[in-house]
Amino acid sequence: MDKPQPQPAVVVEEHPHLTAAPPPLPPSTNTYDPFQSRPQFELADFLFRKEQMSGAKISELMQLWAATLPPDQDPPFADDKHMYDTIDSIPLADMPWQAFVVTYVGPRPDGDVPSWMDREYTVWYRCPRRVLHAQLGNPDFADTMDYTPKRVFQGDHREYKDFMSGDWAWRQADTIAEDPTTHGSTFCPIILGSDKTTVSVATGQNEYYPLYLSNGLVHNSARRAQKNAVSLVAFLAIPKTDRQYTGDAQFRRFRRQLFHTSLHTILQSLRPGMTTPEVVRCADNHYRHMIYGLGPYIADYPEQVLLACIVQGWCAKCTADRRDLDNPEAPPRSHEHTAALLDAMDLTGLWDEYGIVGDLMPFTVGFPRADIHEMLSPDLLHQVIKGTFKDHLVTWVEEYLILTHGKAQAAIIMADIDRRIAVVPSFPGLRRFPEGRGFKQWTGDDSKALMKVYLPAIVGYVPDQMVQAFSAFLEFCYLVRRNVITTETLLQIEDALDRFHQHRVIFKEVGVRLAGFSLPRQHSLVHYPRLIQLFGAPNGLCSSITESKHIKAVKEPYRRSNRYEALGQMLLTNQRLDKLAAARLDFQSRGMLQGPCVRLPSIPEHDIWHGLGLEDDTEGDLEEVAVDKLARGYPRSTAGIAEAIGVPQLPELIQRFIYAQLLPDGHVPVAPIDLVHCPPPPSRLFVFPSAVATFYAPSDLCGARGMRRERIRACQSWRGGAPRYDYMPGFRGLAAVRVRLFFSFTSHAGVKYPCALVTWFVPTKDEPCDKTGMWIIEPEVDANGQEVISVIHLDSGNAPIPPTLQHTDSLDAFNAFYVNKYADHHAHEIAF
Repeated sequence: MDKPQPQPAVVVEEHPHLTAAPPPLPPSTNTYDPFQSRPQFELADFLFRKEQMSGAKISELMQLWAATLPPDQDPPFADDKHMYDTIDSIPLADMPWQAFVVTYVGPRPDGDVPSWMDREYTVWYRCPRRVLHAQLGNPDFADTMDYTPKRVFQGDHREYKDFMSGDWAWRQADTIAEDPTTHGSTFCPIILGSDKTTVSVATGQNEYYPLYLSNGLVHNSARRAQKNAVSLVAFLAIPKTDRQYTGDAQFRRFRRQLFHTSLHTILQSLRPGMTTPEVVRCADNHYRHMIYGLGPYIADYPEQVLLACIVQGWCAKCTADRRDLDNPEAPPRSHEHTAALLDAMDLTGLWDEYGIVGDLMPFTVGFPRADIHEMLSPDLLHQVIKGTFKDHLVTWVEEYLILTHGKAQAAIIMADIDRRIAVVPSFPGLRRFPEGRGFKQWTGDDSKALMKVYLPAIVGYVPDQMVQAFSAFLEFCYLVRRNVITTETLLQIEDALDRFHQHRVIFKEVGVRLAGFSLPRQHSLVHYPRLIQLFGAPNGLCSSITESKHIKAVKEPYRRSNRYEALGQMLLTNQRLDKLAAARLDFQSRGMLQGPCVRLPSIPEHDIWHGLGLEDDTEGDLEEVAVDKLARGYPRSTAGIAEAIGVPQLPELIQRFIYAQLLPDGHVPVAPIDLVHCPPPPSRLFVFPSAVATFYAPSDLCGARGMRRERIRACQSWRGGAPRYDYMPGFRGLAAVRVRLFFSFTSHAGVKYPCALVTWFVPTKDEPCDKTGMWIIEPEVDANGQEVISVIHLDSGNAPIPPTLQHTDSLDAFNAFYVNKYADHHAHEIAF
């Protein structure tokens, strides 16, 4: 393996004028107010946030608790009302809900008036300025905020990662700094996101329209991790009407006006701070002069159409004609460009020739330095994963098979593709599809998981150029999902996109896409290189962040309500959750929640699981060696284990392993060593069902500081079923192996060795497959045709598929295999 070359030092250039210079903050007192003690706070947090217990059950629990106490003692709370009142009196996160009402005041028809014209539309919101101050002062973000725009370089390459490393924040700071009174201030971009969500399909499609707020100072990892870096700030009104008026032009216009008027009204408290800095307490316990600005808006395509005031089917970022969206000559959209067109053209011409809804202006027109067309962020979930992959490419493959083979034969082929997907060998973090891709409703996680295994499954059933189109697209997808994107990566992204555009024409040639490729979500990919330069890595501004927030902010509060006028109850639930979270962070920052809040000793984990007969992720591994966590069903002796697993040469392999370990560093025997020169094998081995690998994963979408843990398994029976022997891929210095056994032993010299028994795989060629971009490997065999098997130290690092074949047998049933570079984005970045 080549010796790794030293990496150039990372150089960070900060903005020269908006420098975020802070004065200190005086210390606070150590009390649990309004709670009497830590246990009382922990109980309230447990019952309300963790268990989500109903008020009636809380009161019943307190009554039972009181019955166990002497007459002169009381439980922590008298009843549910007492607990709720205590939570409500928390002084932190004091952001009460308020509302305004919008009504239609336009022309009315003679005769019957549509009901939507007479209704009142209530918009509930919290002061976004207070919400933003709560985020900026959150001590949880003390080490994960950038208080000034920055440019990061490693050698000759610029790095784009967190939002403040992009060009947009720097350019905004340049504009703000034209006013000398702003020098020394902190520029705080305001990130917004909105999307309708359904909470109960079975009871009449109950929809809510949440608006979320975040800030651009916090790092992408914190925003993705949902640590209160994304806050619910409003519930927008959803106007509805009778079916006969759904397509009415007046109704559609009012619906758009209601949306933009609501956003403009909600954000008014932030407007003064967009030109005049104000003093704000920050997460590091310092006060800074803060100046705000509207930043990226997270939205899927229908929401982008509404925000940009354009016609469905057009691009919200550029003026390309809807019939030729990928026209590279199309200029970008902007408020100035739209205003010039409004002066020169009528509404019909604007609609037909530029896709502009000319009788409405975006809400951003009323705010300084804000242009909605520039602010719309890339959306990995709906544009790349769900859009281009699931809705386009996967659907087109099915249509191709039907066009080429007819429905009956296509069904047989797709069934075999499903079986190929179902028998993919186990791999840490790789989801299995026992029935192939035959699920009725796709989620974003379904699409991301299928993306990892779909490409090799279609090889042989579709033209090579179609496979190459998939391969180029997946390369683009994995590159733009990286946590750190360099100028070199941007060139790779552009190259992958060019290859995708070159190869996707096959779908037009075979008759699947005769209408061409003017598809807004797929077209949006051409804007990614520029958007990365503006906003940093796209994974910090993806709609998956707001969709995840739906669960805690909308869906769970709805389920806790009594369903009657649920919104008011949902608002109160969110308010109390925010207060509890703020109190916990405050207590933690003052060192008042250290250690467990228990009086009795904790129950050992093995006592909880003992006797249940369950295989679970709580099982032992080579990082947690404990007698009660050893793998079950193995003999104790080395010879007995060798016989049990069908590897009689195991003692000899261990002897040669010990011999190699005793050699000086860097010396590896080039030929088998005579056993007479090797130390004797240990008499006993300790077998484990799994090992945990901890490694640097710079593109982990949710991990903190780039570190990730994955469990690799080697066990005789997985969850009471077939054996599971995980595969670990390699290349570029990493070897591809299949783990047969995890074990440890202590040598006669008293040295403890954690080991794995592995079989090896080697490439069939010197280069990856030119169609899929993946390496093809096969089991390595010796001169006698036997699989090469050895002991390693854990510190080293088109025939139809038979319907009865199980995924656990895949590595034994085939002669060669694709090494899946898309199995996870960590392997894609660091190993290929």
